[in-house]
Amino acid sequence: MLSADAWVDTVLWRFFTALRRGLEGYSAFLRKFRARGVGRLGAELGSDALTFGLGGLIVMLTFALPAFEETARSDWRTTDDFSVTFLDRFGNEVGHRGIILNDTVPLEDIPDHMIKAALATEDRRFFHHFGIDVIGTFRAMVENVRARSVVQGGSSLTQQLAKNLFLSNERTLERKIKEAFLALWLEANLTKREILKLYLDRAYMGGGTFGVTAASKFYFNKNVRDLSLAEAAMLAGLFKAPTKYAPHINLPAARARANEVLTNMVQAGFMTEGQVIGARRNPAVAVDRSQERAPDHFLDYAFDQLKELARTKPALAQDRIVTVRTTLDPGLQRQAERAVLSTLREYSDRYGVEEGAVAVLVPDSGAVRAMVGGKNYGASQFNRAVDALRQPGSSFKPFVYITAFQNGYEPKSIVPDAPINIGGWSPRNYGRRYRGAVTLKTALTKSINTVPVRLAQALGRDKVVENAYKMGITSELKITRALPLGVAEVRVLDMAAAYSTFATGGKRNKVFAIQEVKNSSGDIIYEHDREAPPPERVLQEKAAMEMNDVLVNVVERGTGRRAQIEGVVAAGKTGTTQAYRDAWFVGYTGNYAAAVWFGNDDFSRTNRMTGGSLPAMTWQSIMEYAHQGIELKTLPGVEAETKPEAAEVAKVDPDAGGSRPRLLREQSMAVLKQIGEKLSEISVPALPGQRAAAFPDTDTSTVTR
Repeated sequence: MLSADAWVDTVLWRFFTALRRGLEGYSAFLRKFRARGVGRLGAELGSDALTFGLGGLIVMLTFALPAFEETARSDWRTTDDFSVTFLDRFGNEVGHRGIILNDTVPLEDIPDHMIKAALATEDRRFFHHFGIDVIGTFRAMVENVRARSVVQGGSSLTQQLAKNLFLSNERTLERKIKEAFLALWLEANLTKREILKLYLDRAYMGGGTFGVTAASKFYFNKNVRDLSLAEAAMLAGLFKAPTKYAPHINLPAARARANEVLTNMVQAGFMTEGQVIGARRNPAVAVDRSQERAPDHFLDYAFDQLKELARTKPALAQDRIVTVRTTLDPGLQRQAERAVLSTLREYSDRYGVEEGAVAVLVPDSGAVRAMVGGKNYGASQFNRAVDALRQPGSSFKPFVYITAFQNGYEPKSIVPDAPINIGGWSPRNYGRRYRGAVTLKTALTKSINTVPVRLAQALGRDKVVENAYKMGITSELKITRALPLGVAEVRVLDMAAAYSTFATGGKRNKVFAIQEVKNSSGDIIYEHDREAPPPERVLQEKAAMEMNDVLVNVVERGTGRRAQIEGVVAAGKTGTTQAYRDAWFVGYTGNYAAAVWFGNDDFSRTNRMTGGSLPAMTWQSIMEYAHQGIELKTLPGVEAETKPEAAEVAKVDPDAGGSRPRLLREQSMAVLKQIGEKLSEISVPALPGQRAAAFPDTDTSTVTR
């Protein structure tokens, strides 16, 4: 044991002695290079810079790793975007969506002045850097500091290609880091000519086009091989801001930008001033597309549906160049657009309203025939028919009444129109008056507020929400005391779909805009009629028939009289929200269902616009056109002779805002006299010391005169 202990001590002593001598020797060696004064400061700073630089490089590489995963795909040179040609229901072309791309022209066939224009404008040192142009980036930083704004971009052509292939357009530091690393990767894996060819094919050029080949066809109706110098300069000017300088939108701006490109070519030494003078004097002329009108909001909606289908249909995901036959009726679409625009032109100032939206569909199938998402797609691409969430006001009340009809109530059931207090909240009717005991049919016809509140309180608001979801509402419906009066937000298309459930007798069809899809070879890869699920019954047939009878009465004798169509039985409901921010008319016939909304994007109040005014008038104009020359279908539960009878009532009371007919007044008084004694037994008294809250429903005939 003593020998072993001695051996261990000896080994450790020798090891540490050798280590000390080695460190002393290393220290003595380093003293030969000891820096003093300014040299030592520089050495210390350089050492720290290398240390922190290495750490920063590791951090940046960590950020870039997710982007490098994209390079592992074998098809990264191809695009994931669809190139879609849309047809209407009759097979006529109506527009395009996705990308318009043509990469079949080799680099050798692209005109030399097109390539020079692109390089002079985007990256003059392209053939001399390794993917990141350090000199160009520094020069751009200096110019931006001098101008105190971003006047020059520092990204090389390779960096721009990396962004186009793998990244988004978000302006973040993380994206710039990924872009730089990917640019180095592209330079290591591709030749300069391959990078240049990919850039010229994949850069966005405005108008939905990608690449100079597709852009030359779109803007000049020319093959890229035939581009003149002036046209090439105009295309090269689009790389910076394709929307801003698109010649079919702003030709003067496009020509000014093209002139800058010609100057860049001279400054870069690619051409002389004498060579470009002709292009300056004779600027390019783009194809006039100002008269082209496409149903853009509808096409956006159909394009979104196509991408949604591609997630579930493998055949759609395999071929990205497709032709889609939609459900669009071009004539009805034009009428819907005209109706909205003419209404806004005539009444915008009077009512203080700026926007409108329409959705028209076929109840029996769910096919969308027309869609207007706003008055001007060029000014705003926001689709108010699909994406906007607005309060429906009284047009939500049918969801309450159908719930009642499915739970033992009937249109002739009596419910008191009297003050009600729910936890301190007391809704009031417009005009601050109450009719006493009324039938449900009368309550909905006159858009009384207290009755649906009582019904929802008795049935349960959750049942109302459940029915609304089943019928086609997709937005969140918050369960509140004011829910029956339409304070939850809904979409225009959803309201049209939900009301169409009444027209089918309680069956719901899923809304769709795509009828058929063909691939680039002309083979049918999707057909709605073959793959769509059958209609789903969501309402009791008897309840739906009762609701049809009541909503026809709303149009014939109630707040929706301006929606009447001569010779056609129509049903529907008006809706006006608090402070007159939203006005609706949602209605249907046996052939079509449609929802019309008017309001302001900033939710400002209108000048007392109601659902019985502009929305009902616009709905009538659209639906009158839609029913010309077609076989009229009946509504379940509505007698064919209802329409003539309604005409007689209109003769008695032709003014939509006038008083009730004398006969109806006498009948109502008789009913009230018989059952007035029961009012006190079923009304809910207000709590002591609590004040009734005002929630006026402006859907009354006195307002829509």
